[in-house]
Amino acid sequence: MTINRYAKKRDKNERGIINALEARGHKVKQDDFVDLVVQRPDGKIVLLEVKSEHGRLTKIQENMLGEGWLFHVVRSVEEAITAVEGEEFVA
Repeated sequence: MTINRYAKKRDKNERGIINALEARGHKVKQDDFVDLVVQRPDGKIVLLEVKSEHGRLTKIQENMLGEGWLFHVVRSVEEAITAVEGEEFVA
């Protein structure tokens, strides 16, 4: 196994998504497995993979979704809020 000597490239829309989720009371941590690990105020954890408008999943990410891994692919603040809060979320 080699050591990654370069920082992971982040999508330009990621910071806005983080700021919006934190403003709504969620804890957000950037990660390398998926882009964002979000903890809702009720303790539920939601995994987000942030993509730019035309960004594509990697082969590994496509395989993970095919294997039933539960993470959301989001491209905007609105999509991120919907993925994290869903219809059942009450603040």
